[in-house]
Amino acid sequence: MKNDIRDRVSQVLIGKEEVTELLLISMLCKGHVLLEDVPGTGKTLLAKTISKLLGGQFRRLQFTPDVLPSDVTGVEFFNPMEKEFEVRMGPVMTNILLVDEINRATPRTQSSLLEVMEERQVSIGNDTISLPAPFFVLATQNPLESQGTFPLPDAQLDRFFMCIHMGYPSFEEEHQMMKLYRENEPIKNIEAYFSSIEDFIQLQEQVQKVDVSEDMERYLLHIVHKTRTHEYVGAGVSPRGTLAFMKAVQAKALLENRQYVTPEDVKKVAPYVLSHRLQLNMEGSLRVTKPEVIQEILLSTETPVEEGVATK
Repeated sequence: MKNDIRDRVSQVLIGKEEVTELLLISMLCKGHVLLEDVPGTGKTLLAKTISKLLGGQFRRLQFTPDVLPSDVTGVEFFNPMEKEFEVRMGPVMTNILLVDEINRATPRTQSSLLEVMEERQVSIGNDTISLPAPFFVLATQNPLESQGTFPLPDAQLDRFFMCIHMGYPSFEEEHQMMKLYRENEPIKNIEAYFSSIEDFIQLQEQVQKVDVSEDMERYLLHIVHKTRTHEYVGAGVSPRGTLAFMKAVQAKALLENRQYVTPEDVKKVAPYVLSHRLQLNMEGSLRVTKPEVIQEILLSTETPVEEGVATK
């Protein structure tokens, strides 16, 4: 499955195989993703391509400072014809919600996504409405611009399962991209990979069946607890982050057609699941980046092996 989906994405986006795999891991874990990079690197196009492969409903919301919470979740209004109040749902009533430039909305509007992302439900007036399953938020933001933006609060960041940086393509990848887009838009030819949305939901249920041994559980916990005691970290990974970390390695193993987790699965997903959950202290913000802290912790943590013997 992993290779098939990556091959289909490569028909639209060149050189994004790793990002595609990370997105699949997040979606299998019912997690939301923050795509962070400069404009024009394919964030929006990747979200559209993944939604077409999934075969579910897709809606897009462009965040600007004048967007209101009701523009996101919906609104209750009085219908004079029917002489009663009605609920008009917002764009969150979908399977995949692409939120473009999430940091351009005001904190009040950003917080309207909190309940949506965590509880997968919307409260409008006296009504609480469940969202479709599956439901994902794919948010994008440009980290370079600060004017007219509102940094995401830590509570909001912690609700993103992964934070992924797209990166620029290599010389050869960009050359292939020029040839690919010389005549038409290849995304028009992408067809759904799953025959129905229920097939994907069944695949999500298989993630929790992947075995995580006692040694692997302790390995995960050692990494998490080191984030809380690191000299450059003010606040480490939360318990929510611990559970997300465990689910991510299970999904990684499932994509590799394995029913057990390996240390390589842990090392692969750790920077993307844990980095954005850290808060560096003042000294740390001057000396290191968050991914560098995670890499240092991974290198300093003993790795379990099959025989049960720990080694560096």
